[in-house]
Amino acid sequence: MSPTPPPSGSARPAAVVQAEIRALLQSTGGWLWGPTRVRYEELRDEWVAAVREEMTTAA
Repeated sequence: MSPTPPPSGSARPAAVVQAEIRALLQSTGGWLWGPTRVRYEELRDEWVAAVREEMTTAA
């Protein structure tokens, strides 16, 4: 697993984060418990921030 998400303003692209989320779900068979659930939630929050940043940049 990768380290905690970078601070705001230096987020990874949404597509990269989404790929990591998909890999996590695939590796667990879709079951998210304990630390895996926490990591998923961190990635989800990072993905949301990245999408918002990309939308702001595109506008």
